[in-house]
Amino acid sequence: MNKRTFLKTSSLMVGGAFLPKMILANDTPRTNWAGNLRYSAKQYFEPQTIAEAQELVKKTPIIRGLGSRHSFNSIADTPATQISLKSMQKVLSIDKANKEVTIEGGATYGQICKEIHEAGFALANLASLPHISVAGACSTGTHGSGVKNGNLATSVRALDIITANGDIVSFSKNENTEALKGAVVALGGLGIVSNMTLALQDTFEMKQLVYQNMPMSALEKNFESIVSNGYSVSLFTDWRNKNVNQVWLKKRSEDVSTPDTEYFGAKLATRNLHPLEGLSAENCTGQMGVSGPWYERMPHFRMGFTPSSGKELQSEYFVPFEHGYEAMMAIEKLHEKVSPHLFISEIRTMTGDDLWMSANYHQPSVAFHFTWKQDWNAVKQLLPLIEAQLAPFNARPHWGKLFTMNPKKLQSLIKPLPQFKELLATYDPKGKFRNPFIQQNLY
Repeated sequence: MNKRTFLKTSSLMVGGAFLPKMILANDTPRTNWAGNLRYSAKQYFEPQTIAEAQELVKKTPIIRGLGSRHSFNSIADTPATQISLKSMQKVLSIDKANKEVTIEGGATYGQICKEIHEAGFALANLASLPHISVAGACSTGTHGSGVKNGNLATSVRALDIITANGDIVSFSKNENTEALKGAVVALGGLGIVSNMTLALQDTFEMKQLVYQNMPMSALEKNFESIVSNGYSVSLFTDWRNKNVNQVWLKKRSEDVSTPDTEYFGAKLATRNLHPLEGLSAENCTGQMGVSGPWYERMPHFRMGFTPSSGKELQSEYFVPFEHGYEAMMAIEKLHEKVSPHLFISEIRTMTGDDLWMSANYHQPSVAFHFTWKQDWNAVKQLLPLIEAQLAPFNARPHWGKLFTMNPKKLQSLIKPLPQFKELLATYDPKGKFRNPFIQQNLY
């Protein structure tokens, strides 16, 4: 160990024993998945056991959890210390009687789904990319699609969180029941999620159909019918020519016989497609109505493929379901400004929930997602325009993506914010887990 590293780690010695090995020091640059953000943390640790993680949290003044690095803003950053549980990724138990699975805090969806399926069960929903961490996805209110499906956090039945004093506090339907509503989508503000228990259902097979070129006008009278005609439905558009480029329908296999060749003006695809039609569909999940397990159809991308760093930026906004078409048309007015800087947009739906910091709190929602070309100077000029267009619908941003909304405006849209702040004050009175992102947007 060189002198510089020794001086950084020696302050974290307890009882003569080192805390978890420092994996990367400050002079080794670390970025998020897209590479648009370089983390400012001076120290980074990957503990190998929960006990190590507890000791690190207990003895570190300011610390922040880091998941699979798929956030596009600084929600996981800190100028002090980051901790990752990425080495803790196992399925701990499957409770067949109660239809629940308990997993370690560092697991990704791709690491747990096959084992869940082989035990005869399924998760209710998945995000489009299965490589994200379960804890990170739930704590930011990330989602899949489906008018009857909640966001991913709604599957959480219990959490174990390492809080500021290094203790593990359990939140579940039996312990801290009301606080569970604030602890699930906690933005990393309560502590480090060590274990999670998720609700399961019986396993099932799915088929995926893709349709091309639906006129946006078809959605004016049929928005609910179009987005409801499947277990999960996604609309992809580049906002050109008032056209929906692709409609991805994911259905239970028993609900599909002979697929229709036309869907509200869109034509059934005759080959597998990537959401960006110029790209190969090799890494996309199976289409063409071929049946497969739920975890091989619900995401858009295959679990077996490892995504490289994506040269892209992402933003997303949620509006109440009843304003879905109106909000879409409001964005469409900006098409000449938006389209040149965009790869693709995805429009998805989700039902309401009772999770305090969820963008779907007490309201079914439509989410408008933007995958931008990696030009932050252009995007940061566009986001205020989009936010202004969506302001009449009280749109809320995704916690892990890029937005420019005024903090006071954002806070005014979160009705349970006082309860959430009280929860943070109870378990983290000195703000150990706060960072500039939390401070700016919530305080």
